[in-house]
Amino acid sequence: MRNVFVLLITGFLILSCTTEKKKDDLVSEIIEKPLKINNPIVTDKYTADAAAIVHNDKVYLYAGHDEAPNDFNFYKMNEWLVYSSTDMVNWEEHPVPLKTSDFSWASGDAWAAQVIERNNKFYWYVTVSHATIEGKAIGIAVSDSPTGPFKDALGKALITNDMTTQTAISWDDIDPTVMIDADGQAYLFWGNTICHYAKLKENMIELDGPIETIDLPNFTEAPWIHKKGDWYYLSYAYQFPEKIAYAMSKSINGPWEFKGILNEIAGNSNTNHQAIIEFKGKDYFIYHNGSIQPNGGSFRRSVCIDRLYYNEDGTMERIVMTSEGIQ
Repeated sequence: MRNVFVLLITGFLILSCTTEKKKDDLVSEIIEKPLKINNPIVTDKYTADAAAIVHNDKVYLYAGHDEAPNDFNFYKMNEWLVYSSTDMVNWEEHPVPLKTSDFSWASGDAWAAQVIERNNKFYWYVTVSHATIEGKAIGIAVSDSPTGPFKDALGKALITNDMTTQTAISWDDIDPTVMIDADGQAYLFWGNTICHYAKLKENMIELDGPIETIDLPNFTEAPWIHKKGDWYYLSYAYQFPEKIAYAMSKSINGPWEFKGILNEIAGNSNTNHQAIIEFKGKDYFIYHNGSIQPNGGSFRRSVCIDRLYYNEDGTMERIVMTSEGIQ
């Protein structure tokens, strides 16, 4: 026992004689370095309703631009923005790719939108107000590049308020989300209070069949369709102020099984609009909140990103919204 004690003392003395540099290195390893605050990802302007795609090992993020003055309590949105990243941390802003004025038949309101690639072209499904048909409408812009510039692909709206009559409101045709299934069939989902969906022709600018509806508990708006493994996921804004909930199915045509809340109310924002992507083997949840102060809020929102995790049974774990974001 005495020999063991001597060995311990000797070891302690040797450690005590460690050079100052090694001591400093040891301390730096023990003391946790403060994490960088990466949410929101854009801080020089207000951004909302983000969607994203992965193309050539780069993420392209598309967002509406909240331009409402500090004392203005409604949406003022006239253009969409695009950013790109190779690591989900550092984002490059590109020139404004699309404005509501690029649609001659629209009167304004650059609301939620989504881009998808097909046949080396990029199709942007957008929500705008129609100039001659009362209510919101869905238009399509197209570009040869994910950063644009984009131009009107159809010369008219794809969806107008008079095409959906399940509700009397004028804003039920908003928030388009698009997916191309493994068999090549493209689908468009959209809606407010009622979730609509329809097939798209291969040219991506025409419907390919009737408009259907999906019965989802407390559906408000902001559908997002994606697939992971054998499961289809339909997430959406739930109640108001909005949480994000989701349903799962083995078929894009349903039936859909409700799975519960995915994301809680996003701080200081009545709306909660999500995008879900996989990039370099990791899954991400993109959303917005009203966190940039002193003037952030429901009409001056900011895009954030946090990790998304799946359980073994395919269900998704509830999102943990963080200030640190992606490190």
